[in-house]
Amino acid sequence: MVDASDSKKITILSNLVYGLFRILEPGVKIKNINYPKLENKVIFAMWHSDQCCLHGIPFEKRKNVNILISKSGDGEIIARVVHKWGFSTVRGSKDKGVRKKGGVRATMEMIEKVNQGQNVAIMVDGPAGPVHEIKNGVIKVAKHTGGAIVPMVWYSPSKLLVKLPSWDRFEFPIGPTKLINLYGEPIYVPKETTPEEDNKIKEQLKQALFELEKKAPDVYKEAYKKKK
Repeated sequence: MVDASDSKKITILSNLVYGLFRILEPGVKIKNINYPKLENKVIFAMWHSDQCCLHGIPFEKRKNVNILISKSGDGEIIARVVHKWGFSTVRGSKDKGVRKKGGVRATMEMIEKVNQGQNVAIMVDGPAGPVHEIKNGVIKVAKHTGGAIVPMVWYSPSKLLVKLPSWDRFEFPIGPTKLINLYGEPIYVPKETTPEEDNKIKEQLKQALFELEKKAPDVYKEAYKKKK
């Protein structure tokens, strides 16, 4: 963990991370499968482990995508990197006790962005888990905007897509890697719902993400099938 007030260290680390991505970039190939036809008011939803899959979004579409990133020191490093990738960010995370991290403000900002016709991306079990436990933010944004929640995962059988020993099993390519980004069907949330209905939608989203993970190996084989 990096202290959010350590500006010098954050600058050094963000430059190193971005430099590493630039070195790896020529060898990393990501194919988008079932990319949404919707151009705006899309809420990309992914597990925290898959956050780097956003690099597969076409460059010309990134300027309209706002990524939710925590206000921690680690989050600041990530934010500086994704800005260089061409994305925008919304900063904040769930409030914890007396430590206000701007969770409510971040949710309101995402709602505003989507209502303006922009897109957002949310790691739905972030920023600190538990893993695969979907938080309320993605539901609130969809409910107050009419935006479409689009689940997405990425996948590669390559051993060069490594899982780090972190709480979320963060995945990162460490060499030439072929991957897919696999997108699910849009999920819409009615404006007026009960807490019980919200929980059912969260479970629907969770199952959609699990189903995409289950389908991904076969989709990958088809996507990279050698032509005869």
